[in-house]
Amino acid sequence: MADIARLVGVSIATVSRALSGNRGVGAETRARIEALARSLNYAVNVGAQNLRLKQNHTVAVIVPFDAISREHLSDPFFLSLIGSIADALTHSGYDMLLSRIDSERLDLAAHTIETGRAAAAILIGQWHSHDQLNAMAQRGVPFVVWGGHMARQLYVTVGTDNLHGGHLAATHLLDQGARHIAFVGDPGLPEIAQRRAGYLRAHQDRGLEADPRLMRTLPFLSERIHADLEALLATGTLLDGIVAGSDLCAMSAINTLRRAGRRVPGDVAVVGYDDIELAAHFNPALTTVRQPIAQAGRALVDSVMAMLAGHRPASVILPTELVQRESSRPVRASSLGRAKTGR
Repeated sequence: MADIARLVGVSIATVSRALSGNRGVGAETRARIEALARSLNYAVNVGAQNLRLKQNHTVAVIVPFDAISREHLSDPFFLSLIGSIADALTHSGYDMLLSRIDSERLDLAAHTIETGRAAAAILIGQWHSHDQLNAMAQRGVPFVVWGGHMARQLYVTVGTDNLHGGHLAATHLLDQGARHIAFVGDPGLPEIAQRRAGYLRAHQDRGLEADPRLMRTLPFLSERIHADLEALLATGTLLDGIVAGSDLCAMSAINTLRRAGRRVPGDVAVVGYDDIELAAHFNPALTTVRQPIAQAGRALVDSVMAMLAGHRPASVILPTELVQRESSRPVRASSLGRAKTGR
């Protein structure tokens, strides 16, 4: 604004009035100021105005869109978490602006704040953009991420203990007698990588080595999971357990196993992750690692409120717990023979 004032030959106050629509500035002067502002890509920082006037009571909740996985807002886990955040924001006297951005450009979340549409942002997931998020934090953008805590992280995260959750899931299947346990999910995502690390650690704790052929790197797309598991089963590779990166992933795996003539849990025991509401009503009812969604929404909003009050909150890691249901009853000894024949 000072640059525009100097170039036009007026005061900063005149530039401010012209760009905010004040009629006390002459038409010719206003036109010169607006033209120069456009040429400099200048935008009025409505967010700064709102914060100065204590008028902005909106928090953006941003669910990144990934072109590969194409996860939809209708995903039950997203809906549950968004609902929890909305409840917590309402309790804090704030409105929610729901938005989507490209998962490869999470830095675009800053635009929502800098243009005044929201006072702060909550991003659902880090995806593959750890460095972009660090850069936003260095710029002082007020935002919190639902995701896994990572090394050399400059931004604030709220998430669950994914390492422990993956360990719980794999340990449970090992306790049930499974020894050929697949992991299904995309370790390129920080949370899934931590869950897989827990799965591997559970094997190491028993003096076992996970079969590399059973670590299936897959996006959360039902058709990709179906095709990959069908191909795996066709090879005759031993399989008596699956740790899935999400409940929907586990459900897709169970449907694939059924089509191949495998019984769940009789031949293959399955554990999901999240404990969405549908998990208890699926057939068979899904054993899963529960993430405390209501607590997560409150923690995310508390972190944002602390930032808006000028504080630097610490990242939060919430506990996970195993919820045992029908999909992981003890694996029968005869199931290994069935897995080997592929029938």
